[in-house]
Parts: sequence; structure tokens; C-alpha cells
Amino acid sequence: MKLRLILSFAIVLVLAAGVGIGWYLSQMLTPPPTADATPKPTVQTVHGESVITVSPEAQKASRIEVSRLTSTMTQQDLAAYATVIDLQPLFNLRNQLATAQADIASLSAQAANSQAQYERSRQLFNDDRNISQKSLQDAQSVLQSDQAKLKAARAALPELTAAIRQQFGETMTQTAIMSKSDLMQQLQLGKAVILRVTLPSSVSAPNQINVQAADGKVIQAQKLSASPQADPTIQGNPWLYVVPQSLPTNLRLNARIPLVGQSNSSIVIPEQAIVWYGGQSWAYVRTASNQFTRRYVSASDEMGQGFIAGSNFHAGDAVVTQGAQLLLSEELKPQGINTICKDPPECDG
Repeated sequence: MKLRLILSFAIVLVLAAGVGIGWYLSQMLTPPPTADATPKPTVQTVHGESVITVSPEAQKASRIEVSRLTSTMTQQDLAAYATVIDLQPLFNLRNQLATAQADIASLSAQAANSQAQYERSRQLFNDDRNISQKSLQDAQSVLQSDQAKLKAARAALPELTAAIRQQFGETMTQTAIMSKSDLMQQLQLGKAVILRVTLPSSVSAPNQINVQAADGKVIQAQKLSASPQADPTIQGNPWLYVVPQSLPTNLRLNARIPLVGQSNSSIVIPEQAIVWYGGQSWAYVRTASNQFTRRYVSASDEMGQGFIAGSNFHAGDAVVTQGAQLLLSEELKPQGINTICKDPPECDG
């Protein structure tokens, strides 16, 4: 009995020792948890604006850079409406014009041959009646018929050019008359369109204007000529401009017309500071050493290599010019989700 108790006690000691040794080994082999040296970015809303907190260490690692906004003199402009006009009538008239020009060339050659044939026949008739009078009359009839056809073809030419001029102005008329034109080729291939831009009567039409497309992109348009046709819904003087881009017919666009000799002090946000979200343009401003605030930028105020800032920006503001897209991605990332793996394949999707 005593021996059995001694054996049971010995077994308990051995088991306890094994558990203790196992716990000691697990503590020795398991590395102690390490604190993340770089705090993760956090996002919050302050006074209706999205503010993302990023530590200076994370900013440096992500290569986030800022630039101070300064006031500069910018040329004033005004808004105007532009419409993409239908060019099919122009193409049809130009085809008719080309056909008429070809007919004139053919009939001119035909009339010249008829004239030569009539002259030979008349000479033979006058030279002792070597041909009959009827043959001479036939040659004269052919000549008169060819001359009448040539006259009719030449008369159609001014009518066609007048029709083009009445719809598309002098510049496009001269372009349509040319047998080869790079501008006409671009228009026919759909790589360029013509806009009718209505300007106030007090504003002279500049050679170049900026037009904002539906995607927010600013396109430069080149002046062609005054438009002989006006938009009945808009008061003002219509002008025709060409844009080197494919756009749907009858599309309405916003145009910015520079006012010559008029400028004012403005703050321009660099183009590289702009990020697009929700169909709108934004820029991040560093409002503290570790905080960035996303602010709205009006896309309609684009000019040159930047955007004219609104009242929510001030001279001296530090806008993010490198890493803005990274900040937006971090802001839109779901918050409060942790993962034990940094970037392994099994973490994807």
C-alpha cells in the first residue's frame, strides 16, 4: 500500500515537471510580440472634411511631398456655351462640289475637242466644200451642246460653295474647295469636330479657347471663323472652333474664354496635386505635421497646368504634390480591419 502511494506521487511529479518544461520551452521559442514602430493611418471627419492622420515616419516611407501655394497673376476669363455641330451636311456638299469640279474638268476637255473638230470641219468646208454643209452643222451642234453643259456645270459650282459658306463659314468653305486638306481628313475620320461657341457681343473671339469635356478634361480649341448660323437658344455672336478630339454631335460643352488684357491675383493648385473621386476633383492639404485634409477643387476652373483654387484654399497652404493618390486609397480603405500577413498571396481577394 505504501509502495503504491509512493509510485503515484512519483508519477504526479514527473507530469508536473513535463508541463513546466513544456511551458518554459514554448516561452523560449515563441518570439516576444513586437510593437509596430509606425502607427497605422487613421481617418476621421472634422467639420465635414475628411482628415487622414499619417505619422511623419509613414510619410517619409511613402514619399509624400507637399508644395506651398502662392498667389500669382492669372488671366481672367468668362464662361460660354459650345455645341458640337453636325458635319454630315458639310461632307455631302463637299462630295457634290468634288463631283462638280470633276464634271467641269471633263466637260472642259470635251468642249475643247468639240471646238477643234468644228474648226477642222469649217476649214474643210471653206476649202472648196471638201465636206458637206450638214457635217459642218453637226460639228457646230456638238460644240454648242458641250459648251452649254460646261456652262451649266460652272454655274453649279458657285451655288455649292455658297451653300457651304452659309452653313459653315469662310474658312471651312476654302477648306472644302481644296482637293487635299489635313483638317478635312481629320473631320471625316472623326478625329476632330467643329464647335459653335456663342460669345457676348462685347467680347472679341480669341484664337484659342479652352473647352471642358464630359470627363472633366480640358481641351484646346482653335478658331476657324465667324459662324453664319446661330444657336436660337443663346444670345450672342456665334463663332466656329475646331477641337482635335472625337465628340458626339449636338453635345453641349462649357468653354472658357480668355479676356485679353485682364488679369487678377489667384492661387493655382498644381495639376499633380489633383485626385479624382466621385466624379469630382480634390486636393490634400497638410493641416498638421501628421494630418492631411481632402478639399474640393472646381474642375471648371482649370487653366494651363493647374486649377484656380476656391475660397477653401489659401496662400501658404501645403498641398500634396506627390502621394495624393496614396492618401486617397488609404482614406477609402475599410477601417479597423487587421491581418496577420503583410502581403502574401493568400491575402489577395
